Amino acid sequence: LLLLCYAEEEAVIVSGLKNTDVFVGESATFTCELSHPGVKNVQWWLDGSPLHNNFLTEISEQDGMIHTLTLNDVACHDSGTVTFRAGSLISSAKLLVKGILLLE
Repeated sequence: LLLLCYAEEEAVIVSGLKNTDVFVGESATFTCELSHPGVKNVQWWLDGSPLHNNFLTEISEQDGMIHTLTLNDVACHDSGTVTFRAGSLISSAKLLVKGILLLE
């Protein structure tokens, strides 16, 4: 009975996303850690648009609990709110991409 109760326990976010500031052309990494694996419907979003794994957007998972998003070669227009969703769990953080001012 004790094992059954544990198996049905809801996963929780152990460590949520943190606000990140980077410069244009750099990479921004966001990590969210869940209390246990097996959470369904994991999805990353940037300003309400779903993100998909490609050469600019790297989405990975370690042990089913540590979920990582890396945005490569960011531009100013990538600034916004990054959101991680896993089932009913949600964590969000701000991404600020800073331009480099060139003085001549």
